Amino acid sequence: MPKIRKAYKVRLKANTEIEKKLVRFCGSARFLWNKSLAMNLERLENRQTILWYHELAFWLTLWKRSDEYGFLKECPSQVLQQKLMDLERAFRDSFDRSQPRKRLPVFKRKGRGDGIRFPQGFKMEGRRIFLPKIGWQGFYQSRPIEGTVKNITVSSSGDRWHASIQVEQTIESVPPPGESEIGIDAGIKCFAAFSDGTLVAGANSFRRHEDRLAMQQGKLSRKKKGSQNWREQKRRISRLHHTISNVRSDFLHKLSTATSQNHAKVFVEGLNIRGMSKSAHGTIEEPGRNVRAKSGLNKSILDQGWGEFRRQLAYKLDWKGGQLVEVDYRYTSQRCSCCGYTGKQNKQSQAVFKCAACGHEENADVNAARNILTIGQTGIACQANRSSGRQQEPARNREGVMPVAS
Repeated sequence: MPKIRKAYKVRLKANTEIEKKLVRFCGSARFLWNKSLAMNLERLENRQTILWYHELAFWLTLWKRSDEYGFLKECPSQVLQQKLMDLERAFRDSFDRSQPRKRLPVFKRKGRGDGIRFPQGFKMEGRRIFLPKIGWQGFYQSRPIEGTVKNITVSSSGDRWHASIQVEQTIESVPPPGESEIGIDAGIKCFAAFSDGTLVAGANSFRRHEDRLAMQQGKLSRKKKGSQNWREQKRRISRLHHTISNVRSDFLHKLSTATSQNHAKVFVEGLNIRGMSKSAHGTIEEPGRNVRAKSGLNKSILDQGWGEFRRQLAYKLDWKGGQLVEVDYRYTSQRCSCCGYTGKQNKQSQAVFKCAACGHEENADVNAARNILTIGQTGIACQANRSSGRQQEPARNREGVMPVAS
């Protein structure tokens, strides 16, 4: 029977002392990432081979022995080693031409995505876990944790700490749900239109909380930076951001689960979300146009979570023996799903599609979803089109060295 990796995210009952330790450990891991990244970026600029994990691990040993970076000894060794492994993986992905969406790793900021991973040395008993150099820590459990625990990642979200417990589970070989195939068209007013005519409205979690968030940020701007009231207001804003994220995540998980349970193969658009949500501000020499309107559109695009929905669909379909296929989305909104006639005049409005050739009329998003399904069934997947609209990065070889111009 096949085995899968699955994660259970639980909230820790961390007291002030534990939180201080976690903050220090996350700070050490972040410092190591940024320092190692800076070294490699400098080597790339000088057309030198970058340092991989084993070389960086040697540097880590030297830094621990130094007076300047001796604070790294406080953090569990394997936590720091895992951070170096993550950095190596990020570089390898950015050099992999089969993954054109991957870019060079970036520096980490304090308070954004802070997290550390424990690959060994942990224990679990009931509703508490033991972590090296931290000790026993209770957590809130909402469902049973099944499987063999492989690693535990501790991260912060707002003013709360969570543990993501990754387990290995053995699942039964469940055949795909029949031969059901479906196409999905992503949108803003309608989050997803299915080729069977189903329309799903989006959660729009950010838009729903935007006014409240603006009010809280306005209160923060009127408080003295660094004061107790300022810190408390920062925590309120962090909790609100956490709520926005949870609402979106819950919606995406429910929809992706239902879709993967009912269909064996799902066809989606190979959207370049990074390019679609690119800022329109421009430069001083070439200022952008319709900046305010584009900014609002970018917020709506990112609020939908198309990329996360696609990621969830991929692994959930894989668990059930299904498949997610990205197809070429060009002209799907202008092509008639009945006769195949393509023209701008076919789409009379954002919601209405009426073919100028055969007179076929239906919801514009559903028509696009039917075209996506047809393209997918004919085998025209957009493997080559995934790189369209991607910013050109300097060419590098497998060793991470920039080629010298001849």
